[in-house]
Amino acid sequence: MGRIFISAGHGGFEGGRRDPGAVAGGTTEAQQMILLRDLIVPDLRSRGFEVFSVPDDLSLRQSIAWINTRAKSGDVAIEIHADAFSSPSARGATAFYIAGNSERKKHAELILLSLLRQLPQLPNRGAKPDTATGVGSLGFCRQIIIPSILLEVGFLTNPEDRALITNRRRDIAQGVANGLAAWSRDVSGSGPIEPDYPVINIRLNNQNYEEQGILVNSNSYIPIDLVDRLGVDLTQDPTVRLFSHKGIVYVKAVELRDYNVSVSWDNANRAVVLKTNLQICPGQFDRIMSHGNTSEVQMQMFLKNNNENALKDFPDLPKLYREEAAIEGVDYDIAFCQMCLDTNFLRFDGLVNASQNNFSGLGAIGGGISGASFPSARIGVRAQIQHLKAYASLEPLVQEVVDPRFRFVTRGIAPLVEQLSGRWAADPQYGQKILAILRRLYESANLL
Repeated sequence: MGRIFISAGHGGFEGGRRDPGAVAGGTTEAQQMILLRDLIVPDLRSRGFEVFSVPDDLSLRQSIAWINTRAKSGDVAIEIHADAFSSPSARGATAFYIAGNSERKKHAELILLSLLRQLPQLPNRGAKPDTATGVGSLGFCRQIIIPSILLEVGFLTNPEDRALITNRRRDIAQGVANGLAAWSRDVSGSGPIEPDYPVINIRLNNQNYEEQGILVNSNSYIPIDLVDRLGVDLTQDPTVRLFSHKGIVYVKAVELRDYNVSVSWDNANRAVVLKTNLQICPGQFDRIMSHGNTSEVQMQMFLKNNNENALKDFPDLPKLYREEAAIEGVDYDIAFCQMCLDTNFLRFDGLVNASQNNFSGLGAIGGGISGASFPSARIGVRAQIQHLKAYASLEPLVQEVVDPRFRFVTRGIAPLVEQLSGRWAADPQYGQKILAILRRLYESANLL
């Protein structure tokens, strides 16, 4: 039987200080997840499972290394978190898995179902690929050598979820333990201890590649020689794990997504599909003063896929972004994705509401805590576009100023999306989160 590794989210040291994670209601994420983990571990051990508890004084990178040095074929790993959001209305459980892995998605859904059977009061936010997270990937899902899942058991910032996490901890622990037991049995019983990994085909730019890859824990791996031929240097990235099998060095194909290589799976031909002849220019991907690449329909579909009610109040919003951004020379895809981030795909569960027509968290002059308000959706989009141009360009505006904070920006100080971090918003990963949504938009439109 395989072993189970359990890590309590946060509690380690990041940047030389202890990381408490989310803080709300007089408690911390680290405190609650450690208490929860300490109930899950003895439950599983009483069922005959060998369980490893990751030390609480380790950082994320150290936790991943700790697991990798001890892991064997047939083992699984999970990290438990309590989510946080600026809006107290956000709630529910989510399980994240490595993108493009249908087997891992199945196991993430299994764990979620086991948890919700035990605690049906907890909303189900679904099993999601790690690309759906704010930063576009999760180290715990990507960098661990055995099957791994990150489970968000609820929102600590929501009073109802927080009450469940603190008062129904034993029920949560039993539900998670039930899911882990089923997952472990499925993984450890699926193959020999030293597997002869299945061979897969490789398609590169619509051509069959002469060398083959392998499947490891249902993840596609490709030879490092192919990576070199693509002009990608992964040797300088300490988070990328190289894997040696039968004298050949392999790397997870999904790692190439961060190097402007499209990665997908062709199930009919058992092939990993790589594309470098993309329809967008990688050098312009993060440049605010540029052009967009998606159509109005593609933007609409992306919104509806992330919030089925998104276009109910703003049916013309994609059209407005394309028109207003084109006038000022701003990339409408970037502005659109910033809106998706700041409004949570038009759910408006942050500081502003839909009636304000404020799609980017623009503040009001005079320190209004609820942000600025605009007379129409078009003017709200125009204000956002003008604010982006203020940061990214020295060129004058084409249209009359409607952005209430335009004159306060140091013109041209942030031409790249990531340079908006700490400027447009205090979040140090603000720009990275916009780019993660932008990548998802382009993938949904088959541009990446």
